[in-house]
Amino acid sequence: MRTPQSHTARENLPSRSALEDLRMPLQTKLAAAWTSFMFLYIYVDYLALYKPGFVDDILAGSVHEFETGPTFVAISLTLIAIPILMILLSTTLPARVNRTVNLVVAALYVPVSIYNAAGESWTYSYFYGLSIGLELLLLTFILRHAWTWPRRTASPATLATSLDSEPLRTPQQA
Repeated sequence: MRTPQSHTARENLPSRSALEDLRMPLQTKLAAAWTSFMFLYIYVDYLALYKPGFVDDILAGSVHEFETGPTFVAISLTLIAIPILMILLSTTLPARVNRTVNLVVAALYVPVSIYNAAGESWTYSYFYGLSIGLELLLLTFILRHAWTWPRRTASPATLATSLDSEPLRTPQQA
C-alpha cells in the first residue's frame, strides 16, 4: 500500500522519458559533418574494390581511366587529406576564418563529389547515386551551418573580448 508521502516523492522526480537536449557548439557540428564525409568518402572507394574487374584495372595501372602513377596517388591523398584536416580546422580556427574555410572547402567538394560518378556504369547507379547523395547532403549541412554562423551583438562586455573568441557562459545562459 502506498503512503501519501511516497506518491508525492515520485511526482517530484524528473521524468525518465525527458531527455536533456544540450546545445552543441557549431564547431563540433562541423567537425562531426567532416568526419562523416571523410568516412563516407573513404568507404565508397573501399567498396568500389568489390566491383568485378576493379582490382584487375588497378593491377594493370589504371583507375577510372587515370594512370595510377605518382600524380594520381598524390591527388588522391590530397582529396582525402583535406576533409581529414577540416575536422581539426573546424574545431581550432577562429570563427571568421573557420566560417570562410568551411564555405570554400565544402563548395569546392560539391563538384568533386559529383565528378566521382562520371563514367560509371549504370549497373552501380544505386551505389554511386546513394554515395553522392549522402556526400552532397553532408556538404549542404556544412555549407548551411557555416553560412548561418551565429553572430553576436556588440556590447561593452563583448567588445572587451577579441572578435573571434566566445565569452564564457554559465549553463543557465546557454
